[in-house]
Amino acid sequence: MSDKSKDGLDRRDFMIASIATVGVSAALAVSAGAANAQDTAAPAAPQATVYTGDVVQGKKVVSTLDVNDLEPGKKHFLYFQGVQMPTGQQRYASVIVAKGAKPGKRVVLVSGVHGDEMSSVHTVQTVLNQLDPGEMSGTVMGVTDVSGPAIEAMQRRWPNSGRGPDLVDMNRVWPGNENGLTPTSRHAGLLFNRLLRPNADVAIDFHTGTTGFEVSAFNIASMDVPEIKAIVDLYPVGQIFDNHTYPGVLHNAFIDAGIPSFCPEVGAARVLDLEMIAQFVEGTMNVLKHLGILAGPMGRTGRDAGVFVGNSAFPILATEGGFVEHLVKLNDKVEAGQKISIQRNSFGEVVAEYTSGVAGEVAGLRSDVTSEAGNPLAFILYQKAPPEAVESYPE
Repeated sequence: MSDKSKDGLDRRDFMIASIATVGVSAALAVSAGAANAQDTAAPAAPQATVYTGDVVQGKKVVSTLDVNDLEPGKKHFLYFQGVQMPTGQQRYASVIVAKGAKPGKRVVLVSGVHGDEMSSVHTVQTVLNQLDPGEMSGTVMGVTDVSGPAIEAMQRRWPNSGRGPDLVDMNRVWPGNENGLTPTSRHAGLLFNRLLRPNADVAIDFHTGTTGFEVSAFNIASMDVPEIKAIVDLYPVGQIFDNHTYPGVLHNAFIDAGIPSFCPEVGAARVLDLEMIAQFVEGTMNVLKHLGILAGPMGRTGRDAGVFVGNSAFPILATEGGFVEHLVKLNDKVEAGQKISIQRNSFGEVVAEYTSGVAGEVAGLRSDVTSEAGNPLAFILYQKAPPEAVESYPE
């Protein structure tokens, strides 16, 4: 039997082990982004709304949106014209805007950046459904299907056919490039420059765990930024991953543009976890009250949930192939050396036992029972003293 090493993995090790390679085309897009930055940069200030003249399923299509141009005191349902697909047709993103009767802050809620993350979509839909624009000050905009092709395939990554079959993780290409070499880069650039960034004073990018890997209710946030900490603390969830992660993810693109942002993780992929969704809806409504968009008393917050804050994630990776049995549950507190999982072969013989190398809380567990060597089985959220904190990104 093998025992998981108690030494933590560095950021590169974790990324290689837990995230499939994005592909050569995505790497080329990143390179092209720097070269074409002067051509694709759009002003941070809103540009005038541009209607294409098209109407899809009764909803007007825009290629640029300034929420200030919309009629106050009502909800607006629009399609945003994104990248052109291989057939020559346009890829649209669904946009819901609750425009308050009075001026105020603008909040952007994003979901569907990964195509298998259904609870994130439902969270944004639920928040928008609860809003009454006639009683609001300011604007809340929701985008529910950023990575349309991935959602249609119910898979994490956007299928790109430009250089043969390829799957591109859209949450590795932000802020995108309108003249990039992949449709994901172009789509991200159009969305960020013409829809998301110009209409946001605060932005929240909702996600879930990936297919085959379940996570607890937690937020990924840069808690050393006062404006971000103030809103993240308003969520009645059990954990906060206090980490800057790395470039290419959407919430960091917002932060780089001077817009406070963070990433909620709403449970498992491919399902609707209604109980967990309710926690994030309550927290988001608290944020809208904090920003003066809504009136009324605050709901439960992180203090009520006894939130645990960690700045690093210790990954436990399979060393064998076989059937996995977890000995802990999400949110369980664990000690260094505690057995987390065991693995059996087809004969039922135990071929591996896995222990935690740190003291912390369980924030993620593999939900697929079988596993090959190298797959992440669990990650433990914990506090690691600076400056050694590992930028492990568990989404």
